[in-house]
Parts: sequence; C-alpha cells; structure tokens
Amino acid sequence: MNKHILRLAVPNILTNITVPLLGTFDLFLMGHLQSHHYLGAVSLGNTVIHFLYWNFAFIRMSNSGITAQAFGSENHSEVISSLARALLLALGGAVLLIVLQTPISWLAFKIVSGEEVVETLAKQYFHIRIFAAPATLALFALNGWFIGLQNSIFPMIISILVNVSNIGLNLLFVRYFDMKSDGVAWGTLVAQYIGLTTAVIFFFSRYNYFLKHLKKDLILNIDQLKRFFHVNKDIFIRTFGVILVLSFFTMESASKSTLVLDVNAIMIQYLFIFSFFLDGFALAGEALIGKYTGQQKQELLRKCIRLLFFWGTAIAIAFTLVYALLGKEFLYFLTSIEDVRELAHDYFPWVIFIPLAGFVAFVWDGIYIGATASKLMRNAMIIACLGVFFPVYLIFEKTLHNHSLYLALLLFFLTRGVIQTLWAKKALGFNIVKNAR
Repeated sequence: MNKHILRLAVPNILTNITVPLLGTFDLFLMGHLQSHHYLGAVSLGNTVIHFLYWNFAFIRMSNSGITAQAFGSENHSEVISSLARALLLALGGAVLLIVLQTPISWLAFKIVSGEEVVETLAKQYFHIRIFAAPATLALFALNGWFIGLQNSIFPMIISILVNVSNIGLNLLFVRYFDMKSDGVAWGTLVAQYIGLTTAVIFFFSRYNYFLKHLKKDLILNIDQLKRFFHVNKDIFIRTFGVILVLSFFTMESASKSTLVLDVNAIMIQYLFIFSFFLDGFALAGEALIGKYTGQQKQELLRKCIRLLFFWGTAIAIAFTLVYALLGKEFLYFLTSIEDVRELAHDYFPWVIFIPLAGFVAFVWDGIYIGATASKLMRNAMIIACLGVFFPVYLIFEKTLHNHSLYLALLLFFLTRGVIQTLWAKKALGFNIVKNAR
C-alpha cells in the first residue's frame, strides 16, 4: 500500500511544489526592484486572479474522484465522458471570464483596494493574466482526469514544464526586457498555453483509445450530469470558502498599508509551500480512495487512510522544525527591503504552527474528494469559514491588529480538520479505526 501511495504522492509533490516555487520566484523578482509597489501589485493582482481561477478548481477535484471511481469499476465510457463534461465546463467558464473581464475588474478592485499606484499596476496585471483562462481551466480538467486514472506522472511533467517555463519567461521579461509586474503576467500567460499543449499531446499519445467509448448520449446522460453538477456544486462552495479566506487575508492586508500587504504576501508563502507539498498525499488519496470506493474494498480503504495520516503527520512535524530552524533565512532570500524584513519578524512565530494546524484538513480533503463525500466537506468549510474565521478576526482585530488574521487562519484550518474527523464515518460509510485484515 505504501508503494501505491508514494507512487502517486511523489510525482504530485514534485508537481505541486513548483507552484509555490514560482510564486516565491515572482516575489524574489519584485522584492529586489527599487520600488515595493511592484511586489504589492503582483500580490494584489494574484489575489483577484486566484480568486477567479481557483473557484474553478472544483473541475479538477470532482473530475479526479469521479474518474477514479469509474476507472476502479472499469467503466470506460464514464471515464471518457467525465473528461468531456469537465472540458465543456472549463471552456464555458473561461469564455465567461474573458467576456466579463471589465465588470469583474471593476468590482474586484472596488473590494480589493490598495494605494493608487499599486492598484493601477495590479489592474494591468489582471487584464493580461485573464487571457490564460482557457488554458488554466482546461488544465484543471485534464490533470484531474489523469490523476483519476492513477497517473501522476503526466501532471508532474506538465506542471514542472509550466512553472520552469514561467520562471524563465518572467526572468526574461523582467531582467532583460526591463518589464515589471506586467512581465510576470505575460510570462505566466505564455507558460499556461505551453502546459495545455503538452497535456493534449499526452492525451493523444497515451489515452486516445478512450475516444472510441465517447458517446454524446452518455456525456449528456441526465443521471450522470446530476451527479457531476451535484459534486461540482459542493466542491465549488468548499473551494470558494478557501479562496474567500485567503483573499480576505490579502484584502485586509492591503487595507492596513502597502508594507503590511508586502509582509503578509511573503508570510503566506510558508503556507503555500507546505500545503502544496502535503497536497501530494491528498491527491494520492483522491486517486486511491476513489479507486477502492469504486471497487468497494473497505479493508484497503481503511489501510489507505491510516497510511495517509501517517505521512501527513510526518510531513507536518518536519515542516514545523524546518520553519523554526531555517524559516528566517528564507525570508531574507525573498526580499532585501529592510522595512519588510523587520516587520515580518513580528509575525514569524505564526508560520511555524501552520503545518500542525493544517495537515489534518488537507489529508481529509483528499479522502473526502476520492469518496465523493462532497456535501460533508462543503458543510465543514462553511462552519470553519463563517463560524470561526470571520468571527475570530472581527473579535480580535481591534486588539491584535494584523496578528488577528493569523490567529483566525490557524483556527480556520484546525476547525476543518476536527469537523472532518468527527464526520469521517458518515462520509465513508464505515468506521475507519477498525483494523484492516
């Protein structure tokens, strides 16, 4: 079982870790320019873009779980139909974002505001990045489908290629073409289409035989469409909750000052690095839990869950120690702006506890998605978001100021983990603590 988990998790880790590395590199480029406005602009622009794009991340999550269950039950028609539905949804969403970009931008920057110069640069960044929507959303669909087929290698190669290309293009545009935050946006745009082209090539080179099972009436099957949109609806709400919390974190940072925005943009990278690393095991959980659910093998499900939490605990402890011992050196690497470095020290103790606070929720997310227990995952998110994060921030903001954002964020993750643990038997339909034979 460990071999199966690691075979899926390690490529997923390599896939995911390139994402925060890209964000870190962007901050490095902007953090060493003469003006800190560019650092704030990329942070603000990314907040809006990520809020839009990651609200469509349900396409990947639901597609991986549904595909894994169809693959486990050897239903080839449903395997290819699930991809077709996800791609249609991705294309429709991308067209909508591009067509509505002007009103979206107007509304977004009314909500996510900053200093005038920072906001102007962030809007420029947004109107470039939005044209990557077709590639970004299609990659959600394709990568989720590959993972559902127990293939983590293709998403790994695609992600590494996208992010290495992105880093190279950003460096080219910023350092050699003397562009600023707009150079980062153009680099990301081009890299996304490089990734989509690669994914399409992979599909036709390995999985084109599924096309013979593709039938229009199966894609539009009412029962399957209901299930598809039911799962997507719940995961959309769950993902919206995560993005709402992280976007609010940035919005409130910007409302305090550009300096606080810059500091919090750097501090949140510690969360992203840990979460994308641990998500490798969550994605392995999606694939394996989905497969064993499709095969109705409870003993393997129990064993898989126990091992996923073993690895999750080990990773959380390791990251806590690394952040405690070496975290400040990473801060100095990211920025040479002395004011940012000095203020960041005040908030550094919070990031040390992020891994321990968050790992349970991350592992359960993968398990719940694989089991398509989307409704319970959604409800846990609503409670943690509306019942914990926002009340805690509002209660303590006057006394703890910026520290209240970090307190609310840690309690948000802890709450989700506790609730999902309590609801696990209901979500999976059996008692997970029973020993597997």
